[in-house]
Amino acid sequence: MQVILLEDVKSLGKKGQIVRVSDGYARNFVLPKNLGVEATQKNLNELKNQQKRDSINAQHALEEAQAYGERISKETVQLTMKAGEGGRVFGSVSSKEIVTAAKQQFGFDIDKKKLQMPEPIKAFGTYEIPVKLHPQVTTILKVSVKEQ
Repeated sequence: MQVILLEDVKSLGKKGQIVRVSDGYARNFVLPKNLGVEATQKNLNELKNQQKRDSINAQHALEEAQAYGERISKETVQLTMKAGEGGRVFGSVSSKEIVTAAKQQFGFDIDKKKLQMPEPIKAFGTYEIPVKLHPQVTTILKVSVKEQ
C-alpha cells in the first residue's frame, strides 16, 4: 500500500513523501496515528496543491526577508555606554540591548536570537553583527558604541 506521510516518521521518511508500506503496518500503525493517509488520486492532488502553496509561501517569506535585510543594512544603531578602566566599556553590550536600541531608533523588530554575536561587545567602536533573518538571508547590522 502506498501512503502519503503527514508527519516525519523515523523509519519511513519525511512529511509529504509517498512511501510503500505493508498493508498491516498501514492499517495498524500509520493510519490510526494520523501519521499518513492512503495515496489515492484525491489525496495526491491535495498533496500537489499543498506543495504549490508551500513553495509560494516560502518564496514570499524569502522576498520579505531580503527586503527587510536591505533596510537593516542601511542603518547604524547608536549606543552610549559608560567608560571603565583603560577606555573600555563599563560592563558589556548584549544582544538584548542592541535589539532594544534598534527598535527605539528605527522601529526594527529583530529577534535577539537571530543576532549572531559570538560574545558581548566590551570596547568602544563600530561593529558589524550578522543577523540571520531567513535560512538563505543573512544581513549585517552596524552597531556604534560610543562613550557617554
